[in-house]
Amino acid sequence: MPRRKDESARVYRVLVVDDDRSLLLMLQQQLEHAGYEVYTAESGREALRVFYDYRPDLVILDTRMAEMDGYTLISRIREVSDIPILVLSAYGEEEDVVRGLDVGADDYVLKPYRLQELLARMRALLRRYLAYKQEPPIVYQDEYLYIDVKGRRVLKEGQEIHLTPTEFRLLTALLENADHVVSNKELLKRVWGWEARNDMEYPRIYIWHLRRKIEPDPKRPTYIRTEYGLGYRFVPRNRAGLKRAYSEIE
Repeated sequence: MPRRKDESARVYRVLVVDDDRSLLLMLQQQLEHAGYEVYTAESGREALRVFYDYRPDLVILDTRMAEMDGYTLISRIREVSDIPILVLSAYGEEEDVVRGLDVGADDYVLKPYRLQELLARMRALLRRYLAYKQEPPIVYQDEYLYIDVKGRRVLKEGQEIHLTPTEFRLLTALLENADHVVSNKELLKRVWGWEARNDMEYPRIYIWHLRRKIEPDPKRPTYIRTEYGLGYRFVPRNRAGLKRAYSEIE
Protein backbone atom coordinates (compact mmCIF):
# COMPACT_ATOMS: atom_id res chain seq x y z
CA MET A 1 0.00 0.00 0.00
CA PRO A 2 1.22 3.56 -0.72
CA ARG A 3 2.62 5.39 2.26
CA ARG A 4 0.66 8.36 3.54
CA LYS A 5 2.37 11.00 5.61
CA ASP A 6 -0.83 12.48 7.04
CA GLU A 7 -4.08 10.57 6.86
CA SER A 8 -6.03 13.74 7.81
CA ALA A 9 -4.74 15.66 4.80
CA ARG A 10 -5.77 15.07 1.21
CA VAL A 11 -3.54 12.54 -0.51
CA TYR A 12 -3.17 13.14 -4.22
CA ARG A 13 -3.26 10.19 -6.59
CA VAL A 14 -0.51 10.09 -9.18
CA LEU A 15 -0.30 7.78 -12.18
CA VAL A 16 3.27 7.15 -13.40
CA VAL A 17 3.72 5.60 -16.85
CA ASP A 18 7.08 4.38 -18.17
CA ASP A 19 8.25 1.19 -19.87
CA ASP A 20 11.54 1.36 -17.96
CA ARG A 21 10.59 -0.83 -15.00
CA SER A 22 13.57 0.11 -12.83
CA LEU A 23 12.89 3.83 -13.23
CA LEU A 24 9.18 3.24 -12.65
CA LEU A 25 9.77 1.45 -9.34
CA MET A 26 12.28 4.04 -8.17
CA LEU A 27 9.92 6.92 -8.95
CA GLN A 28 7.05 5.10 -7.27
CA GLN A 29 9.05 4.74 -4.06
CA GLN A 30 10.16 8.38 -4.15
CA LEU A 31 6.66 9.72 -4.66
CA GLU A 32 5.13 7.46 -2.05
CA HIS A 33 7.77 8.62 0.40
CA ALA A 34 6.76 12.21 -0.45
CA GLY A 35 3.17 11.41 0.53
CA TYR A 36 1.47 10.63 -2.78
CA GLU A 37 -0.73 7.67 -3.59
CA VAL A 38 0.99 6.18 -6.62
CA TYR A 39 -0.27 3.91 -9.39
CA THR A 40 1.98 2.67 -12.14
CA ALA A 41 1.72 1.35 -15.69
CA GLU A 42 4.36 0.08 -18.11
CA SER A 43 2.42 0.85 -21.30
CA GLY A 44 -0.10 3.31 -22.63
CA ARG A 45 -2.87 0.74 -22.81
CA GLU A 46 -2.31 -0.36 -19.24
CA ALA A 47 -2.19 3.30 -18.20
CA LEU A 48 -5.64 3.94 -19.67
CA ARG A 49 -7.08 1.06 -17.67
CA VAL A 50 -5.51 2.37 -14.48
CA PHE A 51 -6.65 5.90 -15.30
CA TYR A 52 -10.30 4.87 -15.65
CA ASP A 53 -10.16 2.66 -12.56
CA TYR A 54 -8.53 5.13 -10.15
CA ARG A 55 -9.02 8.62 -11.66
CA PRO A 56 -5.65 10.09 -10.63
CA ASP A 57 -5.14 13.78 -9.87
CA LEU A 58 -1.96 13.98 -11.95
CA VAL A 59 -0.20 11.89 -14.60
CA ILE A 60 3.55 11.59 -15.16
CA LEU A 61 4.56 9.81 -18.34
CA ASP A 62 7.35 9.03 -20.75
CA THR A 63 6.54 9.73 -24.39
CA ARG A 64 8.54 6.96 -26.05
CA MET A 65 6.84 3.69 -25.28
CA ALA A 66 5.93 0.69 -27.37
CA GLU A 67 2.35 -0.40 -28.11
CA MET A 68 0.80 3.01 -27.34
CA ASP A 69 3.17 5.95 -27.10
CA GLY A 70 2.86 8.81 -24.64
CA TYR A 71 1.46 11.24 -27.22
CA THR A 72 -1.50 8.98 -27.95
CA LEU A 73 -2.02 8.46 -24.23
CA ILE A 74 -2.10 12.21 -23.62
CA SER A 75 -4.64 12.66 -26.42
CA ARG A 76 -6.86 9.90 -25.01
CA ILE A 77 -6.77 11.39 -21.51
CA ARG A 78 -7.53 14.86 -22.87
CA GLU A 79 -10.73 13.52 -24.45
CA VAL A 80 -12.19 13.04 -20.97
CA SER A 81 -10.10 14.99 -18.47
CA ASP A 82 -8.12 18.20 -17.99
CA ILE A 83 -6.01 16.96 -15.06
CA PRO A 84 -2.33 17.99 -15.06
CA ILE A 85 -0.03 15.90 -17.25
CA LEU A 86 3.75 16.08 -16.83
CA VAL A 87 6.10 14.64 -19.45
CA LEU A 88 9.39 13.01 -18.51
CA SER A 89 11.67 13.46 -21.50
CA ALA A 90 15.28 12.46 -22.16
CA TYR A 91 17.72 15.35 -22.18
CA GLY A 92 18.20 16.75 -25.67
CA GLU A 93 14.94 15.32 -27.07
CA GLU A 94 13.34 18.72 -27.63
CA GLU A 95 10.92 17.35 -30.20
CA ASP A 96 9.43 15.11 -27.48
CA VAL A 97 8.69 18.15 -25.34
CA VAL A 98 7.19 20.20 -28.17
CA ARG A 99 5.02 17.37 -29.43
CA GLY A 100 3.90 16.54 -25.89
CA LEU A 101 2.81 20.14 -25.31
CA ASP A 102 1.06 20.15 -28.67
CA VAL A 103 -1.17 17.24 -27.76
CA GLY A 104 -2.04 18.50 -24.29
CA ALA A 105 0.74 18.06 -21.72
CA ASP A 106 1.10 20.84 -19.15
CA ASP A 107 4.76 20.67 -18.18
CA TYR A 108 7.90 18.63 -18.63
CA VAL A 109 10.97 17.54 -16.69
CA LEU A 110 14.13 16.27 -18.35
CA LYS A 111 15.75 12.95 -17.53
CA PRO A 112 17.78 12.32 -15.50
CA TYR A 113 15.41 14.27 -13.29
CA ARG A 114 16.20 15.94 -9.99
CA LEU A 115 13.70 14.73 -7.43
CA GLN A 116 13.17 18.06 -5.68
CA GLU A 117 12.55 19.80 -8.99
CA LEU A 118 10.07 17.13 -10.00
CA LEU A 119 8.21 17.40 -6.69
CA ALA A 120 8.12 21.19 -7.00
CA ARG A 121 6.69 20.96 -10.51
CA MET A 122 4.04 18.52 -9.30
CA ARG A 123 3.02 20.78 -6.42
CA ALA A 124 2.80 23.76 -8.75
CA LEU A 125 0.68 21.86 -11.28
CA LEU A 126 -1.74 20.62 -8.62
CA ARG A 127 -1.98 24.01 -6.92
CA ARG A 128 -2.58 25.85 -10.18
CA TYR A 129 -5.07 23.26 -11.36
CA LEU A 130 -7.19 23.68 -8.22
CA ALA A 131 -7.02 27.48 -8.56
CA TYR A 132 -7.90 27.24 -12.25
CA LYS A 133 -11.12 25.43 -11.32
CA GLN A 134 -12.26 28.57 -9.46
CA GLU A 135 -11.39 31.34 -11.93
CA PRO A 136 -13.79 34.35 -12.06
CA PRO A 137 -16.66 34.31 -14.60
CA ILE A 138 -15.08 36.48 -17.30
CA VAL A 139 -16.44 36.27 -20.83
CA TYR A 140 -15.02 37.72 -24.03
CA GLN A 141 -16.69 37.61 -27.43
CA ASP A 142 -16.21 39.04 -30.90
CA GLU A 143 -17.04 37.83 -34.41
CA TYR A 144 -14.08 35.44 -34.41
CA LEU A 145 -13.28 34.42 -30.82
CA TYR A 146 -15.36 33.47 -27.78
CA ILE A 147 -13.83 32.84 -24.35
CA ASP A 148 -15.82 31.74 -21.30
CA VAL A 149 -13.46 31.47 -18.34
CA LYS A 150 -16.02 30.06 -15.92
CA GLY A 151 -17.26 27.50 -18.43
CA ARG A 152 -13.72 26.63 -19.60
CA ARG A 153 -14.76 27.10 -23.24
CA VAL A 154 -13.01 28.68 -26.18
CA LEU A 155 -14.63 28.91 -29.61
CA LYS A 156 -12.85 30.02 -32.77
CA GLU A 157 -15.21 30.89 -35.61
CA GLY A 158 -17.88 28.91 -33.78
CA GLN A 159 -15.76 25.77 -33.45
CA GLU A 160 -14.75 24.65 -29.98
CA ILE A 161 -11.01 24.28 -29.48
CA HIS A 162 -9.21 22.50 -26.68
CA LEU A 163 -6.76 24.30 -24.43
CA THR A 164 -4.69 22.54 -21.80
CA PRO A 165 -5.16 23.80 -18.22
CA THR A 166 -1.85 25.66 -18.48
CA GLU A 167 -2.84 27.30 -21.76
CA PHE A 168 -6.20 28.29 -20.28
CA ARG A 169 -4.57 29.83 -17.20
CA LEU A 170 -2.21 31.76 -19.46
CA LEU A 171 -5.07 33.06 -21.60
CA THR A 172 -7.06 33.99 -18.48
CA ALA A 173 -4.12 35.92 -17.02
CA LEU A 174 -3.83 37.92 -20.24
CA LEU A 175 -7.58 38.43 -20.60
CA GLU A 176 -7.93 39.70 -17.04
CA ASN A 177 -5.37 42.37 -17.93
CA ALA A 178 -6.65 43.14 -21.42
CA ASP A 179 -4.90 46.07 -23.12
CA HIS A 180 -2.20 46.01 -20.42
CA VAL A 181 1.22 44.42 -20.57
CA VAL A 182 1.69 41.38 -18.33
CA SER A 183 5.35 40.80 -17.59
CA ASN A 184 7.06 37.46 -18.00
CA LYS A 185 7.66 37.31 -14.26
CA GLU A 186 4.01 37.95 -13.50
CA LEU A 187 2.93 35.27 -15.96
CA LEU A 188 5.36 32.81 -14.40
CA LYS A 189 3.95 33.55 -10.95
CA ARG A 190 0.29 33.40 -12.06
CA VAL A 191 0.46 30.40 -14.35
CA TRP A 192 3.33 28.20 -13.13
CA GLY A 193 3.96 29.32 -9.55
CA TRP A 194 7.02 30.62 -7.78
CA GLU A 195 8.93 27.40 -8.49
CA ALA A 196 9.19 28.46 -12.14
CA ARG A 197 10.12 32.08 -11.47
CA ASN A 198 13.45 31.77 -13.31
CA ASP A 199 12.21 29.76 -16.29
CA MET A 200 11.87 32.65 -18.72
CA GLU A 201 11.44 30.31 -21.69
CA TYR A 202 8.08 29.07 -20.38
CA PRO A 203 6.00 32.11 -21.41
CA ARG A 204 7.56 32.19 -24.87
CA ILE A 205 6.95 28.48 -25.53
CA TYR A 206 3.36 28.46 -24.26
CA ILE A 207 2.44 31.76 -25.90
CA TRP A 208 3.43 30.19 -29.21
CA HIS A 209 1.23 27.17 -28.55
CA LEU A 210 -1.66 29.42 -27.50
CA ARG A 211 -1.31 31.56 -30.62
CA ARG A 212 -1.40 28.50 -32.82
CA LYS A 213 -4.78 27.62 -31.35
CA ILE A 214 -6.58 30.96 -31.18
CA GLU A 215 -4.99 33.38 -33.65
CA PRO A 216 -6.19 33.72 -37.27
CA ASP A 217 -2.50 33.83 -38.26
CA PRO A 218 -0.10 32.76 -35.47
CA LYS A 219 2.84 34.35 -37.29
CA ARG A 220 1.04 37.71 -37.31
CA PRO A 221 -0.83 37.66 -34.01
CA THR A 222 -3.61 40.16 -33.44
CA TYR A 223 -4.87 39.08 -30.01
CA ILE A 224 -1.69 38.23 -28.12
CA ARG A 225 0.94 40.88 -28.80
CA THR A 226 4.57 40.66 -27.77
CA GLU A 227 5.92 43.69 -25.95
CA TYR A 228 9.62 43.11 -26.44
CA GLY A 229 11.63 43.20 -23.25
CA LEU A 230 8.46 43.51 -21.16
CA GLY A 231 5.98 40.69 -21.68
CA TYR A 232 2.69 40.12 -23.50
CA ARG A 233 -0.63 41.90 -23.97
CA PHE A 234 -4.10 40.71 -24.94
CA VAL A 235 -5.69 43.12 -27.42
CA PRO A 236 -9.47 42.63 -27.70
CA ARG A 237 -11.19 43.33 -30.99
CA ASN A 238 -14.44 44.00 -29.17
CA ARG A 239 -13.71 46.08 -26.08
CA ALA A 240 -17.40 46.69 -25.41
CA GLY A 241 -17.99 42.96 -25.15
CA LEU A 242 -15.21 42.61 -22.62
CA LYS A 243 -16.57 45.52 -20.56
CA ARG A 244 -20.02 43.94 -20.43
CA ALA A 245 -18.47 40.73 -19.12
CA TYR A 246 -16.69 42.64 -16.35
CA SER A 247 -19.75 44.73 -15.48
CA GLU A 248 -21.83 41.58 -14.96
CA ILE A 249 -19.63 40.46 -12.09
CA GLU A 250 -19.19 43.86 -10.43
